[in-house]
Amino acid sequence: MTQREVLITGAGSGIGRALAQRYAGAGCAVACADIDLARAQETVSALRGAGHTAHQVDVGSDASFDAFAAAINARTPALDVLINNAGIASGGSMLEAEMSEWRELLEIDLLSVVRGCRAFLPGMLEAGRGQIISTASFAGLAGAPGIMTYGVAKAGVVTLSEQLRAEVQARGIRVSVACPSFLQTRLLENFRGSERMRGTAGKLMQDSADTLDAVADRYFAAAERGDFLILPTSREALRWRIKRWLPEYYFCIMETATTESRLALK
Repeated sequence: MTQREVLITGAGSGIGRALAQRYAGAGCAVACADIDLARAQETVSALRGAGHTAHQVDVGSDASFDAFAAAINARTPALDVLINNAGIASGGSMLEAEMSEWRELLEIDLLSVVRGCRAFLPGMLEAGRGQIISTASFAGLAGAPGIMTYGVAKAGVVTLSEQLRAEVQARGIRVSVACPSFLQTRLLENFRGSERMRGTAGKLMQDSADTLDAVADRYFAAAERGDFLILPTSREALRWRIKRWLPEYYFCIMETATTESRLALK
């Protein structure tokens, strides 16, 4: 059986590294990309099996991503699995977020997915097979207050994935989008925006009932099944159902969260 070729961005830590371990354990050759080459190399050094490689890329830069994609495509004309996972976090309201933050979040969290698809989808289409998985966030579904730039960028990833699925599924390409909520990772290392929201996010991550391994196990299993919407953290499936089935009740929850946030500032 031919070894599957998998590429994961943001593979130097967190969910990206955990997914690399699971794909390697399943016998795949994993290309691990990260803005920090040393972290990507650390991931590769701990993987089972052979054929794994480490790469440095700034997913928010056209030039960096183009050079990276050219190197990958020269070695592997058709990926079996592309996981657009790299991203940064932010927090703050509409009026707290500067335009520079909007541009940075859209470049890194949304347009990085566009770059990945544009670079590697042609090879998949030519081969008539492949899978594209993008890590969004439950923030992209939640419509929650206080995470304006992050929520909008991640909602874009969800919509992009929905549209892409409709475009390419009949041509042999599976598309999935993962929407985890808070868990303990290094996501806050590159946090942008309000320090108040950084503290809130840090507490939510610390209080999460989900371990990285459990989330990665659910993510990997759902991806291998070909599920479109992957909700790998334990509470989000119920929250998503509440929003879909009881939208006004769900909005009241979001409105309460906004009021509580305002009171905390007084």
